[in-house]
Amino acid sequence: MNPSDQILFDKIKQLPPQRVAEVEDFVDFLREREAEQRLTQAAAKTSEVSFARVWDNDEDAVYDRM
Repeated sequence: MNPSDQILFDKIKQLPPQRVAEVEDFVDFLREREAEQRLTQAAAKTSEVSFARVWDNDEDAVYDRM
């Protein structure tokens, strides 16, 4: 455990049980949001190949220069 982890752990230990539950809920929220962002980024990356022909064409090149 690195020093900043220990500092955070010590702060959490000083909280009353109800606040510890709130911290746990918040950490779960952050982890879920992070997972959703990774999923969104992966889906966007996957769709790049599918949309390449639509995005990269001579007719739309003029818009790329704007």
